[in-house]
Amino acid sequence: MCRLLLRADHIDGTLVHLEHHDVSFVAVSHAPLAEIEAFQQRMGWRFKWVSSYLSDFNYDYHVSFTQDQLAGGTALYNYEQRPVDSEEMPGTSVFARNAAGEIFHTYSAYGRGDETILGTYMLLDMTPKGRNETGPAFNLSDWVKHHDRYDEAAKASCCE
Repeated sequence: MCRLLLRADHIDGTLVHLEHHDVSFVAVSHAPLAEIEAFQQRMGWRFKWVSSYLSDFNYDYHVSFTQDQLAGGTALYNYEQRPVDSEEMPGTSVFARNAAGEIFHTYSAYGRGDETILGTYMLLDMTPKGRNETGPAFNLSDWVKHHDRYDEAAKASCCE
């Protein structure tokens, strides 16, 4: 859920534009709904956020991995069998509903292809230092924090 949380700070500002183009945004996390609702309230986010807890949704779209897959060290992610070391990885999927009510899966992006949601990344890519990912993980988890945590220098984890 951590990777979704880092992306989620970028969503609320786009909602009005999406809604005026007949597009709904829904975030899906594998966490229990009570955990999601508490965090959403803390952050003040307005977008719809649902739980896929105890369902196969995340597994069907290859963003959550079973204990067997983790033990084996690989799983299907980003359209290829690859090493995985986390129960969840980021992904974005798009669905369309036709006039008959049928729902179709029309698009998915994973890994680096999923970064377009991160408006901050796109802006930093235009600056002289770029993303300046120089910490131990060499990615956004080294430096990005939720908007309510930038003033808390003592916080060691991006997801606390």
